Amino acid sequence: MTPSDPSDLLTRLRPLLAAECAAEAPAAGVDAADLEQAVWVRLLSEHRAGTRPPAARLRAAVRAEARRARRRSRREIPYDPTGGPQPGAGPGVEQAVLAAEARRQLLAAVRRLPGPCPVLLGALLSPRDPTYREIAGELGISQGSLGPTRSRCLGCLRRMLMAEIAAP
Repeated sequence: MTPSDPSDLLTRLRPLLAAECAAEAPAAGVDAADLEQAVWVRLLSEHRAGTRPPAARLRAAVRAEARRARRRSRREIPYDPTGGPQPGAGPGVEQAVLAAEARRQLLAAVRRLPGPCPVLLGALLSPRDPTYREIAGELGISQGSLGPTRSRCLGCLRRMLMAEIAAP
C-alpha cells in the first residue's frame, strides 16, 4: 500500500472518526452513522483533490459537517405522504376553526353558570390576562376569595359540561 491509498486512510482514521461523530451527532440532531458518512465523503473528496487530510483535521471536518447538518435540518421540511400538517407549519385552517368553535362553546357554557361565576370566569378567560389583584378590583371582592370562588365555579362548569356530554 502506498501512503496515499484511500483504504489506508480508511483503516487508520475509522475508529477516531467514529468516536468524533458519536460525540457530535446528538448536538447536530443527526444519526452518528449519517454524520460519519458525510465526513468520509468530505475527507475522500479532499484526498482526491490532492490534499491529504491529516488526523488533526478530522475533528474540524466532523464539526463542519455537524454544522452543515444543523443548518440543513432547519431548512428542510420532512415529506408527509399522508398529507397531514407539517411540523412547524402551524395549525391548519381546520384546527383553527375547531379551536374557535371550542372556545365559543366554552364561553357559552360559562355564561350559563349561576351567581358570580360568569363574571369571574369571564375575567379569568380574558385575552388581556389580568392578575388576581386586577380581577378582585374589578369585581369588588377580596383577592383571597378569588381562588375558592374560582374553584367552585370550575366545579360547577365541569358538572354542567359532563351532564351535557353524558346526555347529548
